[in-house]
Formats: sequence, structure tokens, C-alpha cells
Amino acid sequence: MPGDRRFSLASAFAAARSDQVAGWVGEFLASRGSDNAILAAALAQRPHFWTGPLQVPVEELVRLAGPDDEGDVLCPVEPEEWEDDVEAMEDSIEEGWEPPPLLAEYEDDQLLLQDGNHRYEALLRAGESHAWVIVYCDDPATLERLRLTRVCPDAPAGTQ
Repeated sequence: MPGDRRFSLASAFAAARSDQVAGWVGEFLASRGSDNAILAAALAQRPHFWTGPLQVPVEELVRLAGPDDEGDVLCPVEPEEWEDDVEAMEDSIEEGWEPPPLLAEYEDDQLLLQDGNHRYEALLRAGESHAWVIVYCDDPATLERLRLTRVCPDAPAGTQ
């Protein structure tokens, strides 16, 4: 599954160091690796507050997309398509691929996976206990609460 090298974990860290996470996320979402241009456009409509990449325990993440036979997913995917994509990613992870960070919105004390649901499932199946995640929210107080109570308290924060 290795994709565009512009969108690696290393490039996400570089974007964070230069306070360009929002731009990195927008470009990644619009790329073939994510194919989520609608979310990119929605996020570009107004400023958000960002932190990460952070290493987050997988059990703290809420998957929003999945096979439509699960019944309760917000973004249903055909089961066969879901399995094919997740299995290919799982194989790549086992071969050493480090996927780009997941994207989660921090809302109502939950980390909601807005992008990377397939990568998340592949990480789970590969036995990973943590995932690299870029987190955003709509106000600085919410981001500060996240930083102090839920994840890496010393993580740098930014707005874009």
C-alpha cells in the first residue's frame, strides 16, 4: 500500500514542525492516497485547531466507516471492497509499511475517525496497540482539554 511519499508519517511530522498541518491534511485528503476531497473542502471552509501526529491507543478511536453489513456505520462501504482494501493494507503493514497518520476530530470527548478508517482497521488486524493520529477540533479550549486529559499532554498545538 505504500503510496505517495509526500504523505508519509515523516512528512506529517515535518508539517507539524513548520505549523503546516492543516495544509498537509488538505493535500493528503485530496490525494489518491486518501481520496477524500469532500472532507478536505469541508475542513478548508473555516479554521480548526490541530495537534499531532500523536500516538494514540487504538481503543480510544471511534471508527465511522466500515462494511455496510455492520449496520451502524456512519459511512457504509461495500463489504467486499472494505475487505480487499483492509487486507491489502494489513499485508503492507506486515511488510513494513508505515501508513500516514489517521485523522480524528475531537468532539464530545471522543476521537472520531474522519479519515483513515481502512488504515485503522488494518492496524488493528496487524495487532498494533497504537496509531499515529492528527487531531483537530473547533475551539482552543477543547484542544487544550484533549491535550491535558486524553493524549500526550506535552504535544504542541497549532491553529490553521
